[in-house]
Amino acid sequence: MEDGKITIFDVAERAGVSKGTVDRVLHNRGEVSAKSAAKVRKAIEELGYQPNLYASLLATRNAHVIACLLPEFAPGEYWERINDGMVLGGKQVASLNVLVRAFYYDQYDARSFRSACAELLASKPSGVVLPPLFMSDTLNFVQELQNYGIPYVYIDSKLEEDNYFAYYGMPMYRSGHLCAALLTERVAAEDVDEVAVIRINRDKNRQSDPTVSRRAGFMDYMATNFPECRISPLFINPSDEDGIYAALDEFFSEHGDLRYVVMFNSRVHLLNRYLEDHPVPGRRVIAFDNLDKNMQMLRDGHLSILISQHTEHQSRDAVVTLANYILMRQKPATRDNFMHMDILTRYNQENY
Repeated sequence: MEDGKITIFDVAERAGVSKGTVDRVLHNRGEVSAKSAAKVRKAIEELGYQPNLYASLLATRNAHVIACLLPEFAPGEYWERINDGMVLGGKQVASLNVLVRAFYYDQYDARSFRSACAELLASKPSGVVLPPLFMSDTLNFVQELQNYGIPYVYIDSKLEEDNYFAYYGMPMYRSGHLCAALLTERVAAEDVDEVAVIRINRDKNRQSDPTVSRRAGFMDYMATNFPECRISPLFINPSDEDGIYAALDEFFSEHGDLRYVVMFNSRVHLLNRYLEDHPVPGRRVIAFDNLDKNMQMLRDGHLSILISQHTEHQSRDAVVTLANYILMRQKPATRDNFMHMDILTRYNQENY
């Protein structure tokens, strides 16, 4: 024994066999007589030997693949941070013969999503990480995963009535509540007569709506606490900068002195040029996620509050959780693993 720990050498000595024989019994490989195997198992039981599970897994040399189904992204976007987390998770589990492979799709095209799903299934992964952007297509896809016995972990958001293995991300409904509470904090009900909700114009059939639960939380809070408040949506095209500016100009021209603005995703920076050119005293703008462009808006005073999280932790933790389950059948302590909801202002963002 070394430092009080039972080793494979102690088991071999107690059983009266070689270390190689103990190793073959532990890993169930090579020929060992029934008598010797019985001695080894008895010694293991008497000594209370706990084999190194990770070393045992490495010894089998069985490689597993965790597939990550992610939207395509440009540098600086939210999904790049999710991708970075996937890479970090992959590095953590690489020594255990677990590989991480990404399958990308156009988040505005359901056909692209379905094609990526088919390619992923054909690769026969051991586990899957995904955000459920296209709800109906996602449900069809995860049903196939269940049919094959492949565990899957949701990140970013989740489908509530689904048999997912685990979830890593914000508590979406409560994040909507928080957004509404921060927007209306210390404001008289009669002063909150209208709120602008800026939304992304996504796929044509609007199947892709990752913030639906967050929006529901916001709307429920407003209906309960500010029932007379009018919620005015505006859809913008994220790839048309000039069109966004024109749409905002027309919208705010029609809505007078509207001072309350929210976005439920990471793209509030698309509003920056207009807000900078059209400052309004007392305007409150609240959005999500600490992308560099959003943080700059916060510093410049064009954004009031960012509700943020350490985004890359979602995908990193999802990969590690799946690896632990695939290799050792170790389940996470909780099925829903919620990220912190950090409230950032221009006064506390510097060291985040």
